Amino acid sequence: MSFLQRSEMIIGKENIGKLKNSKVLVFGVGGVGGSLVESLTRAGIGQIDIVDRDVFDITNLNRQVMATLDSVGNSKVEETKKRLLSINSDLICNSFFKELNENTIDEFDLESYTYIADAIDSVSSKVLLAKTCEDRKIKLISSMGAGNRLDPTKFMISDISKTHSDPLAKVMRKKLKEAGVKNLNVFSLQSCQQNLYIMWKRVQHQVQCPLYHRCVVWLWRRKLLEKL
Repeated sequence: MSFLQRSEMIIGKENIGKLKNSKVLVFGVGGVGGSLVESLTRAGIGQIDIVDRDVFDITNLNRQVMATLDSVGNSKVEETKKRLLSINSDLICNSFFKELNENTIDEFDLESYTYIADAIDSVSSKVLLAKTCEDRKIKLISSMGAGNRLDPTKFMISDISKTHSDPLAKVMRKKLKEAGVKNLNVFSLQSCQQNLYIMWKRVQHQVQCPLYHRCVVWLWRRKLLEKL
């Protein structure tokens, strides 16, 4: 029995086949990239190649799905590859422990992929990848900033020229405009929330969260509020 049996009931056998025959190259497997490649694997993508030159740190445990206590200090791409293959043993996954820059970009056969995904932190690397894909007519989706944002319903896909409320996207707009690049990328309509730990409404031990649903959490120790 295929692990995609239920997915096939929703999208059909033909579309499952299209996913299986797709190749995706993902640059960066941290907070954004890690969640992305796991979702792609569970969706049934046939080949996922991953690129990152970082190792897992203890500070990654709070937000990076691939990070565990056992993986701290280890290569992100190797640990990520292990997890992806533990989900789908038939997956083709090539891992590259390297940084994307002008000296390494030609090492990747970008044209051979169905899609390229940018989940990189470095602005220079993001611009380089966007410019290269633009010049070669390669499909690219690029993630912008997600820090200090709490509402996932505000994330959307748009052209880089239409992004707003995102410091990283602002820098990228300037850099890409200079390079003559227009590109799809993910960003949030929500403005960055500054100093979240002091934004919580304090009424005795009542804490009101800053999310759009304004839920209320009750805490018995006031000192816990200081680090929320």
